[in-house]
Amino acid sequence: MEVVELSQIDDARRQALIALLQRAESADDYPPLPEPQYHAVVDDGGAGEVHDGLVVLAEGEGGLAGFGLLSPARDGSTAIHLVIDPARRDSALARELAAAAVVSATEQGDRPLHLWAMHAGPADDDLARRHGFEPERDVVQMRVPLPLADDVQRATRPVVTRPFVPGQDDEAWLRVNNRAFASHPEQGSWTLEQLHERLAADWVELEGFLVADDPDGDGLIGFCWTKIHRGRTPVLGEIYVIGVDPAHHGDGLGRALTVAGLASLAERGVRVGMLYTDADNEAAVALYERLGFTVDHVDRSYRRAAVG
Repeated sequence: MEVVELSQIDDARRQALIALLQRAESADDYPPLPEPQYHAVVDDGGAGEVHDGLVVLAEGEGGLAGFGLLSPARDGSTAIHLVIDPARRDSALARELAAAAVVSATEQGDRPLHLWAMHAGPADDDLARRHGFEPERDVVQMRVPLPLADDVQRATRPVVTRPFVPGQDDEAWLRVNNRAFASHPEQGSWTLEQLHERLAADWVELEGFLVADDPDGDGLIGFCWTKIHRGRTPVLGEIYVIGVDPAHHGDGLGRALTVAGLASLAERGVRVGMLYTDADNEAAVALYERLGFTVDHVDRSYRRAAVG
């Protein structure tokens, strides 16, 4: 297997990576990589640590059979994501690719490793154990029919929202987001560059990027950013990011903004709402269950400690 810096991938190989991602998503009906990793592979550029990563390439008789993406995380660890061609999943390729990815990661330095599995199942648990990983974090995807039930909406405090205005709300949004997610491994510590990169994505609809102003005139106090996955079956309307300034926790604003975002999705014709949350965030899971959400699947991170 060959290891290549992601930033040095040539056009031909990038197209092969993209084709493999498309085959995997078509077979599974869900993205084979999280959004930052997906765009780092597909878009050839942009902000963030993922673009400093490595790719372990597994070639087969018919071309690219699989790859492992190694990306540095903010906590000093290395994240590993594996993508296997649907036609090769009954082979030993996953074990071989995982082993090669672990070797490549450890050669970069003695640091903790995180192996991620999208839609994790028993086979993923077994693969992780074979290579010294233990389950560490479950991220659940939850779904709800839209529009929400009338009693849910009646039981929710009203909140006035407006669309995010680029160039006007950037710094205020970053302040609220980074306060709300101060300890979050992915959503915290966003930069202006990252926000601008995400706003430039072709899926962004500003009418679905809702912000709430403080009635007393002290700026933004919360937001609900939605995303419509139009190529999915069914079409999914995601609560992409929702955040409340910690100074306003306990005011019912999180529930109100979630309901406002789901109402916005329903008004745009979406009939299934979706979001992700950490399984151990009991308060968030309980809130979403009260709104009618149920768990659809789990994405799991497995951890292998540094040796030294």
